[in-house]
Amino acid sequence: MDSGENAATGLRCTIMRTKDSEQSPDGTRTRVPLTRDRVLRAAVLVADEGGIGALTMRRLADELGAEAMSLYHHVAGKDDILDGVVDVIAGEINDAVGRRAETDKAPSAAAWKAAARQRILTAREVLLKHPWAPPVFETRTTASPEILRYLDGLLALMRDGGFSWDLAHHSLHALGSRAFGFSQEMFTPAAGAGAADDMDAAAAEAMAAQFPNLAQMMADIVHDDPESTLGWCDDQEEFEFGLDVILDGLDRLRGDTWRPGGATGPFRN
Repeated sequence: MDSGENAATGLRCTIMRTKDSEQSPDGTRTRVPLTRDRVLRAAVLVADEGGIGALTMRRLADELGAEAMSLYHHVAGKDDILDGVVDVIAGEINDAVGRRAETDKAPSAAAWKAAARQRILTAREVLLKHPWAPPVFETRTTASPEILRYLDGLLALMRDGGFSWDLAHHSLHALGSRAFGFSQEMFTPAAGAGAADDMDAAAAEAMAAQFPNLAQMMADIVHDDPESTLGWCDDQEEFEFGLDVILDGLDRLRGDTWRPGGATGPFRN
């Protein structure tokens, strides 16, 4: 371990010790009691260090300097922790969006798209600090208060831009996970499988014979920016491309010209 890693480890240990105890007026240190918030924030730290697979009740208890059974006074179990960390990270997103909004001018109706784009890219910046989080977001079956607060703010931008409630509803569905800053993968190969540069010559030749267009595309594309990538191939360039296609299309529909479905749909003649 180099000196930089030692310094980072020491700083982190100091932070955790500060959180675990506090100094009383007589100079003695007393342990800070566990709370749900402390447990969930420690869970985020554990996942940041070792991925979501490292997040177990025992590992979390070690992080907090507590007994594993004591955690159940604050969380019901692993699923409750996962629900909670989504809320913690969504709270980080809302805080980051709020700080950005304080420095930006209130958007006009015509500027809704730029404001929505900035909001979504700000969410992505937060997720890139927690790259394990998107699959956890995907598995949750309930929307947390912070998730709802984020969506409410996005809806406000759409309404300011002239969206009807119906169009805003359709728009959220069109954005899907991109509203939160990540693209949901249809298929995620197992580690070491499926990437063109991991195939041996025989496998690549067999794929080209069966699926020539896919093989050529995989041979041509390059994902060479891991710092901006979430998941298998959701890199920044691809994410912004898909986001801009959707936002550009939605911008064409806002106002009073759009009617839902049927022969009067927006792209019907």
